[in-house]
Amino acid sequence: MALGKKLAAEFLGTFWLVLGGCGSAVLAAKFGGDGNPLGIGLLGVALAFGLTVLTGAYAFGHISGGHFNPAVSFGLWAGGRFSGKELLPYIVAQVLGAIAAAFILYHIASGAAGFAIDPTAAGAFATNGYDALSPGGYSAAAAFLCEVVLTAFFLIVIMGSTHRNAPAGFAPIAIGLALTLIHLISIPVTNTSVNPARSTGVALVVGNGAVSQLWLFWVAPILGGLIGGIAYKWLGRDD
Repeated sequence: MALGKKLAAEFLGTFWLVLGGCGSAVLAAKFGGDGNPLGIGLLGVALAFGLTVLTGAYAFGHISGGHFNPAVSFGLWAGGRFSGKELLPYIVAQVLGAIAAAFILYHIASGAAGFAIDPTAAGAFATNGYDALSPGGYSAAAAFLCEVVLTAFFLIVIMGSTHRNAPAGFAPIAIGLALTLIHLISIPVTNTSVNPARSTGVALVVGNGAVSQLWLFWVAPILGGLIGGIAYKWLGRDD
């Protein structure tokens, strides 16, 4: 497959992830106010992120591999499943897709009367954060550990479900459910990143504190991705 088509698929897949996942958090999580049965809440947002990856992987996986996430690209490279020469182009495409989705989401959300973003609020516009910007008030150390461990396991699930000996055709389901579970665990801690591109797109819309804390949501997921990729490279090797 030509590199240009791969990059277009990564752009569109990451766009879909941010629009669907972050869009559910911004537009639907508390629709109608607290306690309104129309709001989808934490469970709904977690499921939305999983569904974006599941559907995106089926749509674009055969073109680009369906990474949609710099940490996944790094992890697959560390695990011997991805070429290093395509690493930077993939990351650029993913970040641009996330930024485009975040700004389109902002324009959709701003069409509602009274819409405003409070950059000092935890999880504002689906941003990630720690300390005062963590939904549950978790420390930077807790946030870092959470993102590293969960991203590492995300890579293990990705590499395991796409292994040549795994049942064919079911990988997107396992990957989507893994991302749903990750959100169920970590939304209270960091509002769940495990994806530097996803974090960057919405942080650029909000600015201020979200941007200043963005370093953690690049370093921790990439570190976790590398750990998971290396671990599964050893675990899944035929000895």
